[in-house]
Parts: sequence; structure tokens; C-alpha cells
Amino acid sequence: MSWICRDWTPADADEWTREDWITIVISPLVYVLLMVGTGLSLFLIPAGYITLAAGVVLTGLMHWIIDPKLKVISGEYEKKQRDYLEQLEKQARWEGNNG
Repeated sequence: MSWICRDWTPADADEWTREDWITIVISPLVYVLLMVGTGLSLFLIPAGYITLAAGVVLTGLMHWIIDPKLKVISGEYEKKQRDYLEQLEKQARWEGNNG
């Protein structure tokens, strides 16, 4: 699937892209398939198992599409948070500048 980007920079990952729109379309479909599939499976209806399996497969696909982007965004956020906390700690100990 070369039309799905798997390598992101923090700046690129912060923008809305094709991967976001694919996930937006798949997400409600996954929800419906999982809920209907679970309900039908509880009544032992064979179509329920197929529906549930389709929901699980689409969940995996959705995760495969959006996870690299979310990891990059999360990593960048964690870095900013760590830098902020270090700066705050320095200011609390009066080691940094007061500005």
C-alpha cells in the first residue's frame, strides 16, 4: 500500500492528510460492524461471526494506517512536555533565568 504514508515528521503528522480521512470513514463502519457482529454472534447467527470478523479486520487496518502518525505526534508532545518540565524545575530551584 504505497499510497499510505508510514514515515512521518512531526510537522507533517500534525496536518490533515489522506490517512486521517480514511480513518474517519473506517471508524464508524468498524463501530457498527463490531456492535452488530457481537449482537448477532451472541444469538449464534452465522452472519454475526462474519460481521464481527470484518470489524476486527477493519480495526486492524485502521490501526495500521493511523498508528505511525499518532506515534510521531505523541513522541513530539512528550519531548515538548519533558522540556517544559525541565525548564519549570529549573525555575522552581531558581537555576534558570526569571524571564
